[in-house]
Amino acid sequence: MVVRQLIARGLTDRRTLAAMASVPRHLFVPPSLMSAAYDDSPLPVGQSQTISQPYIVALMTSALAPRRTARVLEIGTGSGYQTAVLAYIVQRVYSIERLPALAESAWDRLRQLGCDNVEIHVGDGTLGWPDAAPFDGILVTAAAPEIPAPLVEQLALGGRIAVPVGDRVLQELIVGVKRASGLETRRAGPCRFVPLIGRFAFPEGP
Repeated sequence: MVVRQLIARGLTDRRTLAAMASVPRHLFVPPSLMSAAYDDSPLPVGQSQTISQPYIVALMTSALAPRRTARVLEIGTGSGYQTAVLAYIVQRVYSIERLPALAESAWDRLRQLGCDNVEIHVGDGTLGWPDAAPFDGILVTAAAPEIPAPLVEQLALGGRIAVPVGDRVLQELIVGVKRASGLETRRAGPCRFVPLIGRFAFPEGP
């Protein structure tokens, strides 16, 4: 997976590649899909949510340029796979999941893997986690019509944020760096995510 899907597409961040090689992706998918866990595609994990394809996980992780001392906020815990990849690299991960059942199952997996540098909160991810801010990096694993303002506010100066921005069907991965003058952004390629539901994103429903 790492050689054929990540390195072959130009990903070079050593910390990200090491994390992708170390975190057992098959533990984060339903038992019936374990044989496809390392395929180059997203997979359903229940409750209309998905685990992103390995390349996207690695791309978004490396976009944060994560350091060992970094504190990262993840919006959308899902299965916990992206959380585990981040936890392998950074000092602490704060993850918010809207669906309690997903948060609970992700927490169980992360504990089994010994990820003791993770905190999970159930709530509206578009509001961020003010009590733990500021963050060195923020990663959003669902699509928003624009980058939620509270997340930009909670990003440390010089910190990075990665968000799929677009409609409910197609998006562009936007990577931003917070400067004194504002958020400096770049496009990192097309992507497709489930919609981010919350006050500063999409409402419930289709």
